[in-house]
Amino acid sequence: MCGIVGLFLKNPDLQPELGLHFATMLVGMSERGPDSAGFAIYRHPVADNQCKVTVFNDDAAYPWDETGARLGMALDADVGIEVKANHAIMTVDADTDAVRAWFREHLPEVRVMGYGRVMEVYKEMGQPTDVVARYGVAEMAGSHAVGHTRMATESAVATSHSHPFTASADMCLVHNGSLSNHNRLRQTLVRQGMDFETDNDTEVAARYFAYRLGQGASLAEAMEASLHDLDGFYTFTMGTSDGFAVLRDGIACKPAVLAETDDWVAMASEYRSLAHLPGVEKARIWEPEPSVVYTWSVQKTA
Repeated sequence: MCGIVGLFLKNPDLQPELGLHFATMLVGMSERGPDSAGFAIYRHPVADNQCKVTVFNDDAAYPWDETGARLGMALDADVGIEVKANHAIMTVDADTDAVRAWFREHLPEVRVMGYGRVMEVYKEMGQPTDVVARYGVAEMAGSHAVGHTRMATESAVATSHSHPFTASADMCLVHNGSLSNHNRLRQTLVRQGMDFETDNDTEVAARYFAYRLGQGASLAEAMEASLHDLDGFYTFTMGTSDGFAVLRDGIACKPAVLAETDDWVAMASEYRSLAHLPGVEKARIWEPEPSVVYTWSVQKTA
């Protein structure tokens, strides 16, 4: 099962309403994914000399202030902290790789959920309605967001196995479906130097795309290549720093709907998550074609 959603605002005037509409979209996929929910939201870009890192620990009382102080002292950097439930957003005057390396070495019990300059990632076990309320999604402003509700079929019911999966700066992936060659592809990517944190097949797909992008492919080129390299049934929605992309496999048995107006473009596994968007009655609505890459960005639409 599982449900995926994405909302990209073409009209900047609507950015204060992003969370309000996106929360409704994510809750709309509750019946498709009651085990957990997660989302990546793009907002509050930091300065060029800073990075923004989302970190997570199961303990809701985890000492994030103390952690930030230790991190800042180790890297000789200022650290800003915003705590949301058992996640924290840390804005650090340092390189992203240095921050991630510090957490790996000194606090392995803390999971880095997402990183970059724009993206924040939150994911949690439980009903999507509860997750949306816990993180105050409806009050969040931003430019775009992607989300996922999970019914676990391929791996454990755990926050670490929930979507989105992040594999490079400001890039994340949500996925409905299953990959049949993920174990072999995982071995190939490990030989290329990629590290893995879970046995989830979606993490393999995310790291595949990160590898392709790291080799110089454009987002569209990376997704086109996946049609040859990834076997299985899938609908992917990928968030990037300036937009998002949608792709279905060549058989396209997993449901997906796209809708677009002059103000926004939205994707969902089912129409019910689009039905309450403003102006949807005038939107162009269609089912994405098999093996066709759809991308949108702040520079252009395609």
